[in-house]
Amino acid sequence: MQLGLFSISYAGLWGQTALNLHAFVRHAAELGFGTVMLAGKRPHLSPLDTTPEVLASLRQEMQSQGIRCPVIAAYLDLGATGAAEVPWLEMQLLYCESLCRMGAQLGAQIVRVFTAYESPGQDGNALWQRVVLALREMSLRAASHGLTVAIQNHHDLAVHTSALLELLQDIDQPNCKLGFDAWSPALRGENLHEAARLAAPHTVLTTNADYVRLPRYHYQPGYINYLPMRPDLVRAVPFGTGFIEYPAFFEGLRAGGFEGLAIYEMCSPIRGGGSLENLDRYARTYRRWMEEQGLASGAASSGG
Repeated sequence: MQLGLFSISYAGLWGQTALNLHAFVRHAAELGFGTVMLAGKRPHLSPLDTTPEVLASLRQEMQSQGIRCPVIAAYLDLGATGAAEVPWLEMQLLYCESLCRMGAQLGAQIVRVFTAYESPGQDGNALWQRVVLALREMSLRAASHGLTVAIQNHHDLAVHTSALLELLQDIDQPNCKLGFDAWSPALRGENLHEAARLAAPHTVLTTNADYVRLPRYHYQPGYINYLPMRPDLVRAVPFGTGFIEYPAFFEGLRAGGFEGLAIYEMCSPIRGGGSLENLDRYARTYRRWMEEQGLASGAASSGG
């Protein structure tokens, strides 16, 4: 699998050290990653800020560092609604196509997308159809720029693997695939090996991070006891030290024929804090774990 590093890890959004895109590209190379995924929003690759000159400069920086960018990450909620006269869906379609246009100039082949969060009072069937139609149009627009759409199993709608595969079938576009991750099915109790095996033939990307579950309780003074609270608090920890059964997950992906992109992310508060040194320790731990498991191929060897 081709290992990569997600720029969101160094965006400063959860108290971490923030690097701009040029600094992030240089830093990824120093850490030994030859591949990056860029976040399609501020403070990184936002369509609002990324002029042709910025793109050209970034492309030159990537070439000088020997860095590839096969994936741009779009941040969507296709269930978002508001006043009827506001074209929410059109805005998201335009945003995603803008990322595809910029991504093509950076050599990207994939735009990562989400489905929809569900809200009380929504019609489930109507929301499903809305998402199908939106992702079908996104796929058609992405194809015109030579990109594949990868749906990440993150948002509420179609988050279970069987539902995600059903959604993919309904979209029915050759360039609409999956960005299939382990953390969501692990949290929800799916069998990781089986879920990964089923998703693998449709998967072009997996984004990886590891976590611990911390149980929560609410004190009940009348009973001098505690009431269990749900859900657990989840916190990111160094790769291979959390509760997610990554050996089973990767075995399932490989059994299903996946040999694509594996991208490391730090997209939440992490144990040990957000200093640059701690972020780098996590990134190096991921590379080392993947290499020890025989899962890494084509990663840069400089740095780290």
